Amino acid sequence: MSDIKQTKIRVISGVRPTGPLHLGNYFGAIKGYLELQDNPDYDCLYFVADLHGITSPYNPQQYPDQIKEIALEYLACGLNPHKSHLFIQSLVPQHLELAYLLATIYPVSRLEQLPTYKEKKQTQPEYVNLGLLYYPILMAADILLYEAELVPVGKDQLPHLEVSREIARKFNKMFGQTLKEPQAYLTAMPSLPSLTGEGKMSKSNSESYLNLLDDEVTIRKKIAKVPTDSGCGKQCPKEGGVAALLALVELFEGKQQREQYEKDYTTKGLNYQHLKEQLAHTIFLQIKPIQEKRRYYEVHFDEVVNILLEGQQYAQKIANRVLKGVKDKMGLRLP
Repeated sequence: MSDIKQTKIRVISGVRPTGPLHLGNYFGAIKGYLELQDNPDYDCLYFVADLHGITSPYNPQQYPDQIKEIALEYLACGLNPHKSHLFIQSLVPQHLELAYLLATIYPVSRLEQLPTYKEKKQTQPEYVNLGLLYYPILMAADILLYEAELVPVGKDQLPHLEVSREIARKFNKMFGQTLKEPQAYLTAMPSLPSLTGEGKMSKSNSESYLNLLDDEVTIRKKIAKVPTDSGCGKQCPKEGGVAALLALVELFEGKQQREQYEKDYTTKGLNYQHLKEQLAHTIFLQIKPIQEKRRYYEVHFDEVVNILLEGQQYAQKIANRVLKGVKDKMGLRLP
């Protein structure tokens, strides 16, 4: 498509290439992407957020493979190049140019207050860089560059999205109506619980999640390690490993199966070995088609390259127009 003038509701989002996607990423983000791309009223752009990824420690020799991994898994999960535009963030330099321009109107003090920045300073104290502080500005550029109206985000990203909205309002007040103020699109799917029984699945803890590429043996081993209790009591636990298992049962095997396990817990007792083995098998069967589709795209990677190039070209047409409008309003033009 060569659409430059926006006729649909535009959607933008990206995933950092910090490792293979896990089940939490799939249900927390990708499922939302799929819902939006299947709606003909939306024009969806999804990118590999490689510029954001380098704000955390990384290996530059391995990074190209990590970028490739996200592109493959986007397609394997069902993102359709006929319905969505896929591209790599760093190959559209307008992201960085707009980020600098927006940074000139936003206070440092506001960035320092953001909870994610404070958290990252604690989790990676040896890698507190300017890019980490600048992260929300670049995220704002990612969104505002495409006149996006909807941004699929998790609740933890809402403060960053609010920065984008604040920047759009401030720019428009200073220079005249130019940038669209985006809205959050929150998926109905809750965060998947960690296999450790504490918190949610997160790439920061390799023991907490199941990868979309895990084989059945690996899934069985990981599920087997989920902490449990005696399997019997007056009421099922509301937190911890047992609660995590039951949440996964409901997601993959249905609410009726969960209710049966809860009944067993308060009557005859719950057989965790049977629960875990059945759950592991069901999870594998559901992600197996994703793995098969990924293998296809890995063998036919030339198709992936063409998809990314087409997505990049589409993104740049929009980005060039929006960036020109911003620069004109800011006086960055010949008289």
